[in-house]
Amino acid sequence: MAKDDKQASDLNVPTAPKGLGILLVVGPSMVWAAEYIGSGEVIIATRTGAILGTAVLWAVVLGVFLKFWIGVAGARYTVCTGEGMVDMFDRMPGPRHWVVWIVLVVQLFCAVMSTGALATSSGVFMHSLVPCIDMRLCGLFAALFAVTVAWSGVFDVLKIFMSLFVLIIVVGAMYIACHVFPSFAELAAGLTGQLPAVPEWASTMDNVEDSAWQEILPVLGWGAGGFASQVWYTYWVIGAGYGATAGRGYGKPADLAGLHTMSRETAQRIKGWCHPLYVDSSLAMVLGVLVTGAFLVAGAGILRPEHLVPENRNMAEVLSEVFARRWDRLGGFVFKLCGAVAMVSTLMGQLAGWPRLLADSCRICIPGFNIRLAWKQQFHLFLILFFCTSVLIVCLLGKEPISLLKISSILEGILLIALQAAAVAFGLFVVMPRMLSKEAGRVLRPGWVFAVGLLGTLVFYGYLCVTQVPQVLLEILGLAG
Repeated sequence: MAKDDKQASDLNVPTAPKGLGILLVVGPSMVWAAEYIGSGEVIIATRTGAILGTAVLWAVVLGVFLKFWIGVAGARYTVCTGEGMVDMFDRMPGPRHWVVWIVLVVQLFCAVMSTGALATSSGVFMHSLVPCIDMRLCGLFAALFAVTVAWSGVFDVLKIFMSLFVLIIVVGAMYIACHVFPSFAELAAGLTGQLPAVPEWASTMDNVEDSAWQEILPVLGWGAGGFASQVWYTYWVIGAGYGATAGRGYGKPADLAGLHTMSRETAQRIKGWCHPLYVDSSLAMVLGVLVTGAFLVAGAGILRPEHLVPENRNMAEVLSEVFARRWDRLGGFVFKLCGAVAMVSTLMGQLAGWPRLLADSCRICIPGFNIRLAWKQQFHLFLILFFCTSVLIVCLLGKEPISLLKISSILEGILLIALQAAAVAFGLFVVMPRMLSKEAGRVLRPGWVFAVGLLGTLVFYGYLCVTQVPQVLLEILGLAG
């Protein structure tokens, strides 16, 4: 018993809250939701609703629901082992570090593209609120503000800002959607999986193609965020100190010696944190579906009847003018405010998440990087890099946010999701049991529902990668025949 008590102390696992006490530790979901409720919801979902209507509501629900399984399964692994998803990727069979190398190369490119697109979009919406300030200057201010909040690397600071932003976005989105809420029959029809044709009035516009998939894929790509968002959720869980992550901090692999000798009592204590995790992650899923669906409904009810599709140059101004004309000036202001807050919160989440992801990847793939630089220095180095690239993109490509967002949503939100689902499933069901003692493994064994959810995500996004993504990317880049 003495040995068991010492082991519990070594792992520093606090007792999980129960009942209403769970609400006191809800926090990772606020950062997760505030990060992925942004450009894909305000811009892409509104645009998709304007073109295809509520018939594609299924894409919103399916995209968020399927990626939810990656996020919650990866976070469950983190709660039980104390390490984040990138370290889990390094435990995949095959050549040394091969998954992490893929993550490092692809995510570095995606980070530059996405943070630049978000800084640009933030500038567009902030400029619509204060037209006297140049759009590019607004984008630079948004990037600087996001970097300032993320700079400390402290989870509680991020949680406070993100929770406030989520509250503003949710209230605003519901206010907008309630004015044009469709019938329940229409909502039900939108969940049947139909693939409507692009209407003739929309196909004649320069920025709309005949393929419905070009509008649907970005919604599926941004739903619940992309590949990186699911990785970041494990960081927010570490920051909140759930289960075996308590007191560990960032940039550390699992304590294998402690896991191999874990007692049943310690495992039971860790398992107690799974329920708060499920509550927390489910809250993020519900918020994602509600807000994304609200903006899609708004686009269908307000823009579609006027045959109006948001374009790159006057996106925020046109949207807010139409919203105001349909009901009141407050509606136009609310839309612009929601848009600005959503863009900045997403940018803030990305600038807090990508430096962590890439610092972990470099620590694993390039050992000298971790020897020469402390974790905080690595974090700040990448933060400065993304601020500089965001400034460059805002200044050079500041007038094409929709095109940038479409491309980044497919690259970041679809192409790697099937691989991620497979890796998380292997990590949860194969790697984790090998890390734990036998008695702890029996206590912390994941349920079959995780296998079903991850398999569904793998199959669906794998299908999209093979059948739809190549053609849509060619169309967006103007290379299709």
